[in-house]
Amino acid sequence: MLIKQVDPRFHEMLKYPVATGGKRLRPFLCLVSCLAMGGKLQDALYPAVGLEILHNYTLILDDTIDHGEVRRGQPTIQVKYGSSMAECTEADFAASFLSAAAQSKKPKEVALIFAKALKVVVDGEIDDILFERIGRENEPFIVKERPSEISEEQYFEMIKRKTAFLLQTCCEVGGLMAGVNEIKLKALRNYGLNLGLAFQVQDDVLDMFGDEEKFGKKVGKDLEEHKGGNIILIYALEELKGKNKDIILGILKGKKVKPGDIKKAIVILSQTKAQEKAEILKEKLVQKAQSSLNSLPASKWRNVLASLADFVIKRDK
Repeated sequence: MLIKQVDPRFHEMLKYPVATGGKRLRPFLCLVSCLAMGGKLQDALYPAVGLEILHNYTLILDDTIDHGEVRRGQPTIQVKYGSSMAECTEADFAASFLSAAAQSKKPKEVALIFAKALKVVVDGEIDDILFERIGRENEPFIVKERPSEISEEQYFEMIKRKTAFLLQTCCEVGGLMAGVNEIKLKALRNYGLNLGLAFQVQDDVLDMFGDEEKFGKKVGKDLEEHKGGNIILIYALEELKGKNKDIILGILKGKKVKPGDIKKAIVILSQTKAQEKAEILKEKLVQKAQSSLNSLPASKWRNVLASLADFVIKRDK
């Protein structure tokens, strides 16, 4: 799919982002949702492939915007091949997930769902950029629209768009390929949405307190990139006072992160109740996701979806 109609000289570069690994969670959700609804695996294959390509497209976009250097424990495509090649790869990935939609059982419906998903994810990406506490001063729109503070409500709206909506889409497309009615599609959407919210909360926890070798990304990266849209930071800043709060805000709003700042900040964050509150939040979201499955027919595949929700909040990468 990715290398079709592409000059062979560029095949290795195009395959690199997906060859570095990944959980393949999104295509898995699509396939299992289809099977759980009594659908045929073959009917969900093209959409599942398209969703994984769409997901990787958004990761390349995110790494390009944030100048990310490591993804899945490997150099990002822009580090390995250069920023201009990363941008060209984005275009090929976009063409590829549209091609997958065109070859799906319901091409028009899948294409429209893919298009909506990408627009929603980009909206979330924009909010994530606006939640940066400093930087990009040469971009007037960002400077003007950047909020002075980030509420928990704003955070949830951002992660719903940037992360959760795509997982919701995967479940919805799987159900669509199985030909289920709107009531069951709504149940699948609710499952995927809450699963995606829990997934991002766990990512935020791992960003601050994860094992860097297992996580595959730099721990404290959100602090280094001045990103305020992390639930650990939001909870911690609600609790912290005085010098410790000033240290965290100084890193988030300072132009340069000094050596040792990240480690010092993580020690401070670990002394708050932020991680404990995030753990409770994850459990609630997983329970909501699993309860959405109760209206679906009992099957081993429905059980797989329920078990997957537990995995999402216990993963270490």
